[in-house]
Amino acid sequence: MVQNSGPAEPAKRRGRPRGYDPEVALGQATATFWNQGFAGASLDDLSAATGMNRPSLYGAFGDKQALFHAAMDAYIAQSRAAMTQAFRAGGTLRQTLERIYHAALGRYLSGDVGGRGCFMISAGLGQAVVDPAVRAVVADGLHELDRGFEQLLARAEAKGELPPGADAAALARVASGMLNALSVRARAGETRAQLDATIKATLDLICGPQASE
Repeated sequence: MVQNSGPAEPAKRRGRPRGYDPEVALGQATATFWNQGFAGASLDDLSAATGMNRPSLYGAFGDKQALFHAAMDAYIAQSRAAMTQAFRAGGTLRQTLERIYHAALGRYLSGDVGGRGCFMISAGLGQAVVDPAVRAVVADGLHELDRGFEQLLARAEAKGELPPGADAAALARVASGMLNALSVRARAGETRAQLDATIKATLDLICGPQASE
């Protein structure tokens, strides 16, 4: 006979282990929003992409809107780091602009299902109409780029790198707007060669045609 030593102690409840890497999951969700947009990306799509069921998604990131905002924040941080490096790496105006455009193009063409453009243009603008917070973030991003190009072109003008009579402020908006154009054209399926030709035309417009060797 087994002696009863008293009431059994309740089993200790073990916390459910975290079965996901937050950064990886956010990257997978970002890619889904990037490809399909906010409205097009269902919770089932996001669950499948991240490998997380709906309760886990809600527990980790909040609702779908909060997840989209987190995706925007992550994209902006990564893009800002890449663009800052491209702006500050030195060289002539033409070399700097070319580096900026090709750095952006590398991201715009990075999708595994084809070119998907800039996340903020491709996914953000579609949601900006109905979400004031998204609209503010997109506008802030555009204006931040405007300021960066204005400062770059002002320095180039002071060094005599612009053609005589050039309007540095106006050209800065052209330079900034070209990033948006490249995003749209990349998402529309233009080839790398076509986009490179657009970049060259923009450089010639801003900096003047390159002297033939």
